[in-house]
Amino acid sequence: MSKLFKILSVDNLLVPLIAIIFGLIVGAIIMLIGGYDPLLAYSSLFTTVFGNTYDFGEAIREITPLIMTGLAVAFAFRAGLFNIGAEGQYIVGMTAATAVGIKLSGLPIVVHALVAIIAGGLAGGIWAGITGYLKAKRGVNEVIISIMLNWTALYFSNYIVRNFLLEKGQQRSEEIKDTASISIAWLSDAFNNARMHWGTIIAILAAVFFFVYMWKSKQGYELRAVGHNGHAAQYAGMNVSKNIVKAMFISGVFAGLGGAFQVLGVFHYQAIFTGSPGVGFDGIAVALIGMNHPFGILLSASLFGVLTYGSAGMSFGADVPPEIIRIVIGSIIFFIAAQGIVRWVLKPFYLKRKKEKVL
Repeated sequence: MSKLFKILSVDNLLVPLIAIIFGLIVGAIIMLIGGYDPLLAYSSLFTTVFGNTYDFGEAIREITPLIMTGLAVAFAFRAGLFNIGAEGQYIVGMTAATAVGIKLSGLPIVVHALVAIIAGGLAGGIWAGITGYLKAKRGVNEVIISIMLNWTALYFSNYIVRNFLLEKGQQRSEEIKDTASISIAWLSDAFNNARMHWGTIIAILAAVFFFVYMWKSKQGYELRAVGHNGHAAQYAGMNVSKNIVKAMFISGVFAGLGGAFQVLGVFHYQAIFTGSPGVGFDGIAVALIGMNHPFGILLSASLFGVLTYGSAGMSFGADVPPEIIRIVIGSIIFFIAAQGIVRWVLKPFYLKRKKEKVL
């Protein structure tokens, strides 16, 4: 049996793939119970996303922040930490980028945008670094700290917008200056005025950085060693506390950049939040579906974004409540978490393949 699971672990792509199929099946069953047509619903979903260039571009725009928050959660997880605070880091990154985009003036186009992006990333990193410091130096559980900091970030950002950045008579900030925008005009025109921006390209590069840093560098090796066994890493001469803070800081930078991209490339202002935007929490699901691997996260964020954006098409085309998509996503996460069920289904196929190799 142990050899069987060793074979299964070689092909890690099959587990999330089968989990996705099972999730879609569960969603279809729920639709049938509710009296809806699942075939019409799913066809309406994919038609919405892929039916025209505008919606396809908007779906890509929806995917971008999910990549960043998914990378944030996965990076911390690889270092043995559960960063449930990507939501707060996303929000403070957004606020910092908004402040720089509005208050700084006289900078050239590229420089202003770059400074705003860096400000968003650093703000998210520092916010996550608070969690890392308290975990490393005081032994406080990072889940509790990061949850509390999510709400702190929400109200702190509203305070900043309301008192320093507010557009008169509006419940949002002033618009950022044009020099701070990262929108790509020619690409938006190609996608029929969809809100395309440089953040999508940076998000892909961030996934590549994640992979290279975590698996091809000494620092990444130390982070993974601390995540696997902190006591053994300390015995080997590694600075465990420093690596915890470093892991949380880099994790927060990913989430903060995601927030910066939304302000600088999509909305060009920041609204006063009446509730948590939820992108950071969605990043947890993205990381789980992507098996905490950067390239898996690119795929899982694409799936998540397509399902989320296309859920409106389900509602209009098949009269199916968009909440059904959350059931589908939840089912996918369940089957990924309960990998024993998936492997039990795949077991006969692997046994057959193993017999063929022996013959």
